[in-house]
Amino acid sequence: MNIRRSAALVAATVVIGAVSAQAAFADGAASASPSPKAVVPSGLYGKTDPTYDGVWRQSLAFVAQDTAGVHPAAKAVDWLAGQQCADGGFAAFRADPGKACDAKTPVDSNSTAAAVQALVAVGGRDQAVTKGVGWLKKNQNDDGGWGYNPGGDSDANSTSVVLGALAAAGQQGADVTSDSGKSGVDALAALALPCSDGKNGGALAYQPDKKGRLAPNADATAAGVLGALGSGFAPGKGKAPGAYTCESGKSADDLAHNGAVHLQNQLSTHLYLKSQLAGAEDQPDYGNTADAVAAVAAAEGVKYTKDPYAWLEKNAKGWAAQSGPAAYAQLIFAAHATGNDPRDFGGTDLVGALNKTGPAPAAADSADDGAKKKDDKSDGGGFGTWWIVGVMFVAAVGAGFLISGRKKQQL
Repeated sequence: MNIRRSAALVAATVVIGAVSAQAAFADGAASASPSPKAVVPSGLYGKTDPTYDGVWRQSLAFVAQDTAGVHPAAKAVDWLAGQQCADGGFAAFRADPGKACDAKTPVDSNSTAAAVQALVAVGGRDQAVTKGVGWLKKNQNDDGGWGYNPGGDSDANSTSVVLGALAAAGQQGADVTSDSGKSGVDALAALALPCSDGKNGGALAYQPDKKGRLAPNADATAAGVLGALGSGFAPGKGKAPGAYTCESGKSADDLAHNGAVHLQNQLSTHLYLKSQLAGAEDQPDYGNTADAVAAVAAAEGVKYTKDPYAWLEKNAKGWAAQSGPAAYAQLIFAAHATGNDPRDFGGTDLVGALNKTGPAPAAADSADDGAKKKDDKSDGGGFGTWWIVGVMFVAAVGAGFLISGRKKQQL
């Protein structure tokens, strides 16, 4: 999950920052967040610089709160809605939303699709949702997929978050096609490795390399499973499979099943996925593990997610406290998909912790009233998994991309 962000410069900045943050956390360091380069609006969740992930982290927070019966403050919703351009698109962050968007405004598919999912979740923003969906359809690629930037090559993460937005808005992704008759599902199928490819069978690549070859990417696979299911960021619990093996076929169901099989096989090795960011030490990737757990549970039920989820409960709380709203949201999505209580995540109330990173919610279940008494200490902005994946897109396309996200490249 999410994601992502904006061009070679963004990629370099965010990737280096993400690697440093991960290294610090792995060493147990409690370093303070860097001073924001942009003023953080009072309606925005998280306290770190929102330049590259403001809309993304706000959107994930809203969708996660919705799963727990929490409605965000009006000013938080107004801030997100106010980020939308007149044509329906969203950029990662607009410091001056009163200024009209122009050709230089870096609108992108990830921020737009995430905002659509969030505005559907909070309700009452039908016009904004309709405009956002219209922008996404207008910027669909000929192969049926979406790239991070309008006109950019399709990638699995961007395509998947858009499919989630379409589903949230009540549309079937397979029915939204380009002029050539291709859908987002077709684009995902083109990025899926065949079952004959051994241990990599069923995985999705982020994008083909320069020679057209596909390399398995766990972050893209987790996103692709949810995209094929049309479940959005917060999937429900799926049914147990008849046979847990990779099956030939390119339907949406086949893609989701095979991707989940691949992820389960990866999780069964260490119970977590490892970071594959360039320069990062050999260490767990908490966000990508949470995304994988949610994807496997959504596609194949909870049988194979119990141990990885327990590992997250034991190990991921510090990461979320350091990273902020998007990270808390990812863990809440994993809890929701596996049928666990996000208010008791190994003794931590994830919902209460998320709520504390932004303006007090307008409404919440009574169980959330005591959340603020918890000693979870975080206001960070977070590097959501898909966010960094989007970041890796810029690194992949600019260096060779950015978060499509939920962020980072993993196996």
